[in-house]
Amino acid sequence: MNAQPSAAAATPPPALAVLAGLDGSAPLTRVSLAYIEQRIDIYLRFGQPAHTIRHDRSRRVAVFLPGAVFCRIRWQANDYGTVRWQLMVIQTCTSLDAAQRIPGVLPGARLLLHAEGEPAVRAVLERIDAIEALGIAPVAVSPAYWRTLGNRLSARLPLPGYTAERHAAWLAGRSLS
Repeated sequence: MNAQPSAAAATPPPALAVLAGLDGSAPLTRVSLAYIEQRIDIYLRFGQPAHTIRHDRSRRVAVFLPGAVFCRIRWQANDYGTVRWQLMVIQTCTSLDAAQRIPGVLPGARLLLHAEGEPAVRAVLERIDAIEALGIAPVAVSPAYWRTLGNRLSARLPLPGYTAERHAAWLAGRSLS
């Protein structure tokens, strides 16, 4: 029973920075994702992780570089039906930025938009589909738009659309700074 550990077992797993192809100087954000049939589904609607670590069939972790924008959707149910719909548009931070604590997002990130409940989540998903129909990647959308959308949702005001002109203005402003 006291077998000698193999050399592979004695070697620690590589650091996440090495897995993402970095030198270890950039702080990485880890996002927990899960799927249990008919119970819970936490997934990315958009966003490109630098690396994905699969723990088992139902759990994985997406690793993002600083400044990345992504959308995480959480759906939960019990024996009687859906109990939670949640959508968050999140931007990862650098070590110098102020970050919020968000469950399942380590060490934290900047919350751009938070929608809770099926009607609000469906409204935001319609806006994301409209943005993609314009040929614009949702990760490239202005963070100010996501904040505006979140504020309008919480105030129960009409949701603004994202136009190609607004996107061009965002890109022009970003290139100047």
